[in-house]
Amino acid sequence: MLLAHPVAWTIVRLAIPNSAVMLVQVLIGLLEVYFVSRLGLEALAGVSLVFPLLALTVAVSQGATGGGIVTSVARALGRGDAAEANTYPWYALLLAVPLGIATTVVMWIAGPAIYRAMGGHGTTLQIAMQYSGVVFGGATLIWTFNLLMAAVRGTGNLRLPVVVVCSGAALLVPLSPLLIFGGLGMPALGPIGGGVALLINYGLGSLAYASYLWGHLGVLQPSRSPPRLALAPAITILKIGGISAIIAASTNVTLTLVTAYVGAHGLEALAGYGTASRLEFLLVPISYGIGGPVGMIVSASLGAGLVERARQAAWTGAAIGGALTGTIGLAGALFAPIWIELFNNDPAAVQAGVQYLHDVGPFYGFFGLGFVLYCVGQATRRQMASLLGALTRAAIAAAGGYLLLRLHASLDLNFFAVSAGMMIFGLIPLWSLFRRMGFEDVTVTVNKQSLQPAR
Repeated sequence: MLLAHPVAWTIVRLAIPNSAVMLVQVLIGLLEVYFVSRLGLEALAGVSLVFPLLALTVAVSQGATGGGIVTSVARALGRGDAAEANTYPWYALLLAVPLGIATTVVMWIAGPAIYRAMGGHGTTLQIAMQYSGVVFGGATLIWTFNLLMAAVRGTGNLRLPVVVVCSGAALLVPLSPLLIFGGLGMPALGPIGGGVALLINYGLGSLAYASYLWGHLGVLQPSRSPPRLALAPAITILKIGGISAIIAASTNVTLTLVTAYVGAHGLEALAGYGTASRLEFLLVPISYGIGGPVGMIVSASLGAGLVERARQAAWTGAAIGGALTGTIGLAGALFAPIWIELFNNDPAAVQAGVQYLHDVGPFYGFFGLGFVLYCVGQATRRQMASLLGALTRAAIAAAGGYLLLRLHASLDLNFFAVSAGMMIFGLIPLWSLFRRMGFEDVTVTVNKQSLQPAR
C-alpha cells in the first residue's frame, strides 16, 4: 500500500485511523479539563499551567522521537530490510526508559520555577505542582507507550493504535471522574485523580503494544531476547528525534510563553486562554494524523527509490493538512463563545478566550501546512527548514509578547503576534519543498521477498 496504491487515497485511508488515535487522545485531555473545571476556577487554572508541558512531553515522545522510529521502520521495509526493521521495537524500549526518567527529573527540578514564571501563585501554583508531580512522575510510561506505538505505526498498521487508544478512552470515561470526585469506596483525589487515570491508561496501553509486537502478531517479529543493537540506527533515531524535539519543543514553548504573557493580565484571562488554547492543541494530533501517513509513504518510497511518488505524497499531504486545520480555525472563530462556555462561564474568562479564537483561529491552516511538512522533513531527513520556521515562530511570540507586555498593550496585539508566527511556521518549509530539498534522485535495491507480511 505504501509503495504502489494511489497517493491521495493512501494518505486518506491511513489518516482516518491515525487522526482518530490523535483526536481521541486530545479528547481524553479535554474530558479531564471538563471534570477538573467542576472543582473551580483555581483548579482549572492550575491544571492549565501544566498542560503545555504535558503536551510537550507527548509531542516529543510521539511525534519527535516516535517519528524517528516510524520513518526508520518504514524506510527499512521500503528497501526490503526486514531484519533491521525487527530491531526497532527494542530500540523503542532502549530509548523510552532513560528519556522517561530524564523527563521526571527535569520536571521535578524545574517545574515549580516554570509554573511561577507562567503566572502561577497561591492555590493555583500548589495545584499545578501536585498535578505535575503525578503526571511527570510516570513519564516513563508516556514514553514507552508512544515509542512502542511508533514501531507499530511504521509498518502502516494504524488499526491497532485505534483499538488501544479507544479502549483506553472507554476506561477513562468512568475512571477519571471516579478518581477526581471519589466514589465506590474510593477517596476523592481532586485534580491529581485525572493524572493518575492518565498514567493507568498509558501503562495498560504499553502492555498491549508489547504483547502485539513480541507476540509476533504483525509485520515486525522482534526477537524475544534483546539482540545486539548497533549504534548507527540509534543515532539516526536520536538525530531525527533530537531536531524534531526542538521543533516540537518550540511549538509548546511558544504556547507556554503566550500562557505566561496572558497570565499577566489576570486569573480570568489565564483561565479563558487556557480553555481556548485546548482547541489549538487539537491542531497537533490532526496535523500529525495527516503528516504521519505522509511521512510513512515518503520514507517507504525513498527507501524503494520512488522519488517522484515521495514528492507527490508531500505536496498532497501538505494541501490536505492546511485545508483541514484551516477549516477548524475558521469554525473556532465563528463559534468561539459556544466552545469557551463549555468549560467556563466567567464573563472575563469567556471574553479572553473568544478574543484569542477570533484573532488566531483564521491562521490555523498555516500551522497544519507547516506540521505536515515537518513530518516530510523527518522522512527525508532534511529538517532544517522546519526547524527555522519553528524557531522563528517562537521568537516572534517571545519578543512580540514581551514587547507588547512592556508597552501595556491589549491581548489583541499579543494574539496577532501568535498569528504571525503561525504564518512563518508554514511558509518557510513550503519554500524548501519548492526547492525539492531531500528529494534528490536515489538508487536502491529492494528485496521484494522480505516485504511479504508475516503470517
